[in-house]
Amino acid sequence: MAKDYVSSILKYLLLHLVFLSQQHADSASIVKFLPGFEGPLPFELETGYIGVGEEEEVQLFYYFIKSERKPEEDPLLLWLSGGPGCSSIHGLLFENVGPLTMKLEVYNETLPSLVSTTYSWTKPVGTGFSFSTQLVDTPRDSGEAKRIHEFLHKWLGKHEEFILNPFYVGGDSYSGKVVPAVVQEISKGMYGHRGNMMDDTCNHQCFKPPINLQGYVLGNPVTGSEVDFNSRIPFAREMTLISDELYESLKKICKGKYVNVDPGNTECLKLVEEYNKCTKTVNPYLISEPLCETETPDCYIFRYLLASYWANDERVRKALQIYKESVGKWVRCKFDIPYIKDIISSIPYHMDCSISSHRSLIFSGDHDMAIPYLGTQAWIRSLNYSVIEDKRPCMINNQLAGYTTTYANKMTFATIKASGHTAEYKPEESFIMFQRWINGQSL
Repeated sequence: MAKDYVSSILKYLLLHLVFLSQQHADSASIVKFLPGFEGPLPFELETGYIGVGEEEEVQLFYYFIKSERKPEEDPLLLWLSGGPGCSSIHGLLFENVGPLTMKLEVYNETLPSLVSTTYSWTKPVGTGFSFSTQLVDTPRDSGEAKRIHEFLHKWLGKHEEFILNPFYVGGDSYSGKVVPAVVQEISKGMYGHRGNMMDDTCNHQCFKPPINLQGYVLGNPVTGSEVDFNSRIPFAREMTLISDELYESLKKICKGKYVNVDPGNTECLKLVEEYNKCTKTVNPYLISEPLCETETPDCYIFRYLLASYWANDERVRKALQIYKESVGKWVRCKFDIPYIKDIISSIPYHMDCSISSHRSLIFSGDHDMAIPYLGTQAWIRSLNYSVIEDKRPCMINNQLAGYTTTYANKMTFATIKASGHTAEYKPEESFIMFQRWINGQSL
């Protein structure tokens, strides 16, 4: 990792479906140079594959960035991207988690450039550079959590020097469903290792080596469609994206339920359609930014196009030690992959994680309409834990950067002023917030 406040970042890319008959590819390589970056990398980067499944038929590709401070004792963070279907390269290059990002310049058909970041914090089937050697079942939330758990044990078995490091799981967006389930899987393994809560489907080998789990981090997390999507209309009213009159009518006629509306409630359906017309040109991921139709240089998402050119360059794949013919074209997010969303709500998992006394940081960009902070705030309150420190301002450089509330279940909720759906929109504020939390300081 490039900064000294958190240890090592284990970038985990969930598997990519490619049906091959090759041998298991379990491997690890140290990458010293990356095409597009000038000179040797100023940090230690390891990439590799870990096989999971009964026959290790699923080969999971990962990035590991070692701490530059005290890697033997610093926290270890696993970061998952959302989607489902998004590659963790997005987190590596854009979400503060990695020490590099794309250099924003007009594409001239040469390899896009990488630059060091100032604010570095250093998945489902069908994403990234991971792959399968045979046909596997359609991925699902709960299944991915089990695969990640197995992956972690095997990775730590090959990196025993990090077994005692404090371990955290993090992610954003749709990972709000998977991360709490991963935490539960690890917790069950920890208790099983001590002779309690042993999972009948797993022998004790599943729990070796033990994982020193300390907590989890979630940014603008998907929790459940009811609480997430029903908060969009109150959020739009708060941000003056719709009129008070429309909001009051929606609230009265729809009774606060704006998704899965009863087909018989035609008046509510008409009002919801009017709301959709009012907000159709709003960028849901950062309402203060224009909604771009194309990836042009003056558009925020242009950087994603550059990432696609970079990740699909053969020189890059060779440097990252990607196995040839294991995957086709790299795509940042594959939203059309087959996937079963079998975790309807992650709230029960948060309850379970709270019982296990794990620390947690839940943060929301307050300009995100995709997963509004109002919904996240509502489900956190529904846990009914007492407030240790009531809502107060977070200050950075004597300026308001957001608000935070601390609860008795070791959960901290924070909003980031004027930020969007992921940490990339406010890198300095996100960096300082995470730094304070991981070090046990008040936000």
